[in-house]
Amino acid sequence: MSVRRALWVVKGLCGPASWVAIITLVLLTPSLASAQQLVIAVRHAERADGGSNSPNAQTDPLLSAEGEARAKKLAAMLADAGITAIYSTEYKRTQDTAKPIAARLGLKVQAHKAQDRAGLAAVLKSSHAKDVVLVVGHSNSLPEVIKALGGPAMTIADEEYDAIYLFVPATGVLTKIRY
Repeated sequence: MSVRRALWVVKGLCGPASWVAIITLVLLTPSLASAQQLVIAVRHAERADGGSNSPNAQTDPLLSAEGEARAKKLAAMLADAGITAIYSTEYKRTQDTAKPIAARLGLKVQAHKAQDRAGLAAVLKSSHAKDVVLVVGHSNSLPEVIKALGGPAMTIADEEYDAIYLFVPATGVLTKIRY
């Protein structure tokens, strides 16, 4: 990723105070400024059933109106991030979160089994070594995918739908940005 591309990604994802800190990090870490794979990981947007702890919880719910709006916002924010591939799980909520950005970029959402986290990490390593890839997953799957790519341990709260994780496998740097 060029420094110019990194600046556009960062400026689109967060406010001025945050992007100054991130730009400083990018400029001070030469490997981040060179062409390296970037994995952008997001949890699916809000569920129509109220969440997995709701008495109305379903196995494969659609997105709520709030979730649909969040998916559109994500698409607008990541439109210029240089994404070349999009992966989601087989569930409607992850696919529906990815659809607006995929449509905007003219890409296909590639479904991958939610339980095959190591397999997804292997695909990302072998097929997208120099790419910017968006992965839409779940609070329990994304931490395992990041760890399988060499990242740090992390957790995503059940009610957390507003985070974008930027992970650079070459350096192990993981940055969390709220949107």
